[in-house]
Amino acid sequence: MEMIFGRDRGPVTDEDVAEAYPWPEEGVWVRSMMVSTLDGAAAGPDGLSNTISGDADRQVFDAVRRFADAILVGGGTVKAEGYGPLRADPDDTERRRAQGQRPAPVLAVVSGSLDLPLGDDGFAGSEERPLVFTGATPDADRLAAVRERCEVVQSGSDSVDDGWVIDQLVERGLRRIVCEGGPSLLRAVVAADRLDEADLTLSPTFAGTSTTPDTEALPDVSRFELAHLLTADGFVMARYVRRR
Repeated sequence: MEMIFGRDRGPVTDEDVAEAYPWPEEGVWVRSMMVSTLDGAAAGPDGLSNTISGDADRQVFDAVRRFADAILVGGGTVKAEGYGPLRADPDDTERRRAQGQRPAPVLAVVSGSLDLPLGDDGFAGSEERPLVFTGATPDADRLAAVRERCEVVQSGSDSVDDGWVIDQLVERGLRRIVCEGGPSLLRAVVAADRLDEADLTLSPTFAGTSTTPDTEALPDVSRFELAHLLTADGFVMARYVRRR
């Protein structure tokens, strides 16, 4: 992998990749992780982002997750993608504890329907108990089932405001947040003016699918500044930071 734009241009090691995606020592920081094809699709023809991903993209994905506090994802995405367990390497666990973090990131899911794959490893095998955010009046049977595996946080209305979700995460000490989509969740986070960083991988593929992120609800464009570009195997990994 090579950095072609940014402070440290040239070949980068695995540790360099991790250091290229730093977290602020203090305060709340919300970053998104996205992959897109050359024709703007967020997933392949099978509806999965893994189809358009690659080793370089996954390396950045792992680096961004490494010292995150929470992985924020929509219910539809977690169901479609089949999330694995969230665990940290032993060396990272010690560093996380030294930094005042939980031993591993927390899976945080936003779902109105609570139609969730509770048997998947993301729910059943993660080191930390998952969080699920839902509305005031979800299906009672589904609510009971989700509560067996997760901490459920209900909003005061039938809808879930994503700014409120982020506030709830911060109240629990989860201030380093990675939003992994889908497009509707990401749109809501941007609309709430809570996105600080966008990490975007451009995949050298065409999908021909209509999964371009929907930004219809945004009152105005949000502007970001390019911090760096990494490239490997035809993939381009860009880090953008919000222009405040």
